[in-house]
Amino acid sequence: MPNALLVYPEHPPTYWGADYALEISGVKATHPPLGLLTVAAMFPASYELRVVDMNVSALLDTDLEWADLVFTSTMITQHVSLRTVVERCNRAGVSVVAGGPHPTTFHEEITGVDHFVLDEVEDSFAEFLRDLETGAAQRVYRERRKPDVTRTPVPRFDLIEIKNYATMSVQFSRGCPFDCEFCDIIKLYGRVPRTKPPEQVVAEFDSLYRLGWRGPVFLVDDNFIGNKRDALKLLPVLAEWQKARGYPFTLATEASANLALMDKMMDAMIEAGFDSVFVGIETPNPNALIKTKKQQNTDKTQKDFLYNAVRKIQRHGMQVQGGFILGLDGDDVGVFDAQIEFIQETGIPVAPIYLLTVLKGTDLYARMKSEGRLLETPLGTNAMLLNFKTELEYSTLIDGYKRVIATLYDPSLENYFSRCLTLFKHLRHVRHLRKPKSRTEIEMAFMSVRRRLSAEQLPAYSKFIGKVSEDYPRMLLDAIYLAAMGFHFEKITRQQIAIHDFLSFLRSELEMIQEATSIHDSGAAIRSLSEASLDRAQSRYHSMSDEFRYQVDGLDDALQSFRSAVNARTDDLADAATLQ
Repeated sequence: MPNALLVYPEHPPTYWGADYALEISGVKATHPPLGLLTVAAMFPASYELRVVDMNVSALLDTDLEWADLVFTSTMITQHVSLRTVVERCNRAGVSVVAGGPHPTTFHEEITGVDHFVLDEVEDSFAEFLRDLETGAAQRVYRERRKPDVTRTPVPRFDLIEIKNYATMSVQFSRGCPFDCEFCDIIKLYGRVPRTKPPEQVVAEFDSLYRLGWRGPVFLVDDNFIGNKRDALKLLPVLAEWQKARGYPFTLATEASANLALMDKMMDAMIEAGFDSVFVGIETPNPNALIKTKKQQNTDKTQKDFLYNAVRKIQRHGMQVQGGFILGLDGDDVGVFDAQIEFIQETGIPVAPIYLLTVLKGTDLYARMKSEGRLLETPLGTNAMLLNFKTELEYSTLIDGYKRVIATLYDPSLENYFSRCLTLFKHLRHVRHLRKPKSRTEIEMAFMSVRRRLSAEQLPAYSKFIGKVSEDYPRMLLDAIYLAAMGFHFEKITRQQIAIHDFLSFLRSELEMIQEATSIHDSGAAIRSLSEASLDRAQSRYHSMSDEFRYQVDGLDDALQSFRSAVNARTDDLADAATLQ
């Protein structure tokens, strides 16, 4: 019986990872590796399976010793961890099979992998296993057509410890009908959403329920309302299932902003147990939205379409979580204040904002390539590293981005808690979405967050909780949860800025060395200048808090490159001075 080890590589800290909020709640990861668990259900019974989610536990040498094959699935942010996993497998002599969104797009750049099973694998995975067993496995397997998701098996949730996760994941549909220029979803999954029938989704709910899960379930659809007809067929069935069990799951999903135009859909979502929805808002700048082909976020008859859309969804009873982008074509220097004002005024506490990345395979990538604007910059974990030439001046964009995130997630969290209060002011209370908790449970949750906050954050937190207790008492647990998320977002913001500032410091030091050494003719003076610069760099490196460091932050490599560049420059100039 072959031993198949399914490995999910590590994510670096990100806004969406909620790493620091998870520390407060005591769980280890936000979501389970749904793709790997779905693939696990496609193995024949002749395979022995294990799952290692490296966001939950380390990959041990004993795991690799046990494995006959290692299967991985990754997104782009996991690529550094994937490289480490592949290198360890290569040293251990274990074959590696890779799939998922990242290898699907970048497999030609990934080394050390024995087999790639790319795209969606419902139709190709069994073929790969048959070829593997006969010794005829190819290096690359691609889909011949978009698979029928009604044949997708129930994920093997039993292979993980569900208590390690904050949220469980279920998929209803794949694909999105829109054609946003920067988005790779439509390239990966198509523009015609394919859906599972209600009984198939219920089977996945049943599986989680039998395993003892009670709590949040995220429907990971690219756009839950992409197929409006099928979504409206599913929701009453989910509502009936939830009611029969006392609403054991609190649901969330992703949807386009035109959800706000669908009263019947929103009512059905509330009845089924949805309390929040992620919306790709991107920007309140209509010029940028039109340029990036996101017309669904605009309306010529409504000047404030996005603002009104957010407010309407909130008034139906769902919190809006928003995704935002800076660096789009069409942005001008006014976009930074516009982003801050929009997010504050609409009351979107969870509002991660990113600089635009041009993803390979997208229409934006093709346009940037044709315009000669792509940069030879590897995609990495540095949030402020751009891979294209922006319309806005680079320094203006970076400075503006830093100001936006530092304002939205200011060190005191005052702006963040202000957004939370705006949300509660407009969020309709739905009884079945908020089950009463005991005073003890609320006090324990309050204190668990309080113990993590800085002295600068405690006054705003206490004031916020006091205000919610007085004006929105039914929202108290929601408030404490949002406070934990605010703690995470503020910390990630400081981490991003600290890493960027350190890398900028190294660049400025190197420029100073190059300029200064060009006017010195003394070898001793050159070495003294260089040694002082190296000391400053080392001191600044050690002054960075350990909590802002993670395995793939790139700081060690940057410092080593800086040392090498300074030493090489110094040696060359010192030798030249000696010869003179």
